[in-house]
Amino acid sequence: MGRGMYPPQPTIYINNLNDKVKKEELKKSLYAIFSQFGEILEIVAGKGLKARGQSFVVFKDINSASNALRSMQGFPFYEKPMRINYAKKKSDAVAKLDGSFIQKEKREKTKDKRKATEQGGDAKRNMEQMMPMMQGMMQGMIQGMMPPGMQPPPNVPMPPAPRPQQPPPQQQRGSEIPHNILFLTNLPQETTEMMLTMLFEQFPGFKETRLVPGRHDIAFIEFGSDQQASQAKQALQNFKITPDNAMHITFANK
Repeated sequence: MGRGMYPPQPTIYINNLNDKVKKEELKKSLYAIFSQFGEILEIVAGKGLKARGQSFVVFKDINSASNALRSMQGFPFYEKPMRINYAKKKSDAVAKLDGSFIQKEKREKTKDKRKATEQGGDAKRNMEQMMPMMQGMMQGMIQGMMPPGMQPPPNVPMPPAPRPQQPPPQQQRGSEIPHNILFLTNLPQETTEMMLTMLFEQFPGFKETRLVPGRHDIAFIEFGSDQQASQAKQALQNFKITPDNAMHITFANK
């Protein structure tokens, strides 16, 4: 992975991501595949050139992060294998939960005081030397040039899709009779074929994902056998692709 494994913590660092994927789509897809391991506090994806192809996923606890790291290491995500490590530092979201959070301004001041003590010498001269730096930092904060804090993945509820006037066709109600094709309902507006494929291809026998033209809320997933489809159905029943949409799975009608 290019660097040693850091000590376990609730935040995982992911690189080797496809840098052609738009930031918001990347964050939604990461949430979709990682939320199966535990509660996610936030997902951070950088904007700049140096931050492309990298993201942080912040779980509520270490066990969830560890399970995600072990299970998804090397997983093909947008046609590139993910490289996952524990993050080097604790995220602000976790620090706020355990009471160790220190605002960024206080952290910067603490660093400055430590640097002045190490340098020693005349206090007045040190202060004069530090003033331009401190003024530059404050000016950068005012102008919005400081790196932004980690933000949680967007959670804006989508407006409900208009309901058709006529009742849905018979085949859209699904069945509980085992079948190698699964029928998914209650999917969110932002669902994509790639997102569902990455979620279901973790299970043996996966063949393909089929979306329904004009309907964002339903889809079909095909497996090699009834048993393989049943295993995926049991594991992902009521799985939340977004915080507000619990996916409902039945078997397709034969």
